[in-house]
Amino acid sequence: MDTIICPYCKKKVELTDAIIHELSEKVRAEEKVRTKIELEKARVQERALSEKRLRQEFQAENKEKQKELEEIRKRGEILERRLKVSEEESRKREGKIKEQTLREAQQASRLEKLELEKKLRDTQKALDEAQRKAKQGSGQLQGEVLELDLEEGLRKAFPLDTLKPVPKGIRGGDVIQEIKNKYGNVAGSILWEAKRQKAWNRAWPMKLKDDMRKVNASDCILITDILPPDIKVYDRIDNVWVTSYEYAIKLASVLRLGLLNVAIARSSASHGDEKLREFYAIVTSDQFRHMFEARGEMSQPHPIRSRVCQAWPARAQVPTSPCP
Repeated sequence: MDTIICPYCKKKVELTDAIIHELSEKVRAEEKVRTKIELEKARVQERALSEKRLRQEFQAENKEKQKELEEIRKRGEILERRLKVSEEESRKREGKIKEQTLREAQQASRLEKLELEKKLRDTQKALDEAQRKAKQGSGQLQGEVLELDLEEGLRKAFPLDTLKPVPKGIRGGDVIQEIKNKYGNVAGSILWEAKRQKAWNRAWPMKLKDDMRKVNASDCILITDILPPDIKVYDRIDNVWVTSYEYAIKLASVLRLGLLNVAIARSSASHGDEKLREFYAIVTSDQFRHMFEARGEMSQPHPIRSRVCQAWPARAQVPTSPCP
């Protein structure tokens, strides 16, 4: 048996196979741990060297980029200085050209100057005349466009009616709406006039009423962008209906219905003028107008038609036939 000396008590200790195997295993385990630590250290050192190498490469590349940027900046400064010099030279040349042009103008003869002034006056006069004609033509064009738009709206809203031009010799009015029932019988007519002006003119209704008498129309409607201050939707001024573009077709629906019902009453021998006056009082009453205003924007006139049709037989005692 082998023996060893204990490092603490200095006695000899016999080494058995079991102790030798245990010590060998312990030595191998310590050796394995030591080897693992050394491998880990080696990996850490290798990683550190790799990172150092990458930093060095990045720094070297960054220096190259900075050098390139510095060169670009220097070239930009050079170009900027050249541009400033070029602009200065251009200003100097422009100044010289202006001075030379001014000297040449000053050296021009008096007759040439007078000729130029005359040409300028003639050109300005021609320009003013052209602007006046263009403005006049623009106003006429707006009037024609407005009239065409009105006719198109009436055709769509009242396909049974006929639109007729105002006879020659009558300056007021744009179009005559000849109202017909579903059988083609004429019940009356409405004279239309559209205004697109910046201010209201009190003479418009009287002029349109005179034109209505000349064409023997049953009624007339004046539509305008600018309503009198006391009118919000529609009203009668000097026996002329005045309204805006927004409510023109809706007002026409009511008047058209009234004319058709009046025509029905006239065709019946049992109904007198008193009943016609009663129906007209219904349509032109403040109550009816307030109801019309309260409805706001009326996309379809059928509710109004039904109310008038219901009110007409009750007040005027006309046969309750469907509205034409």
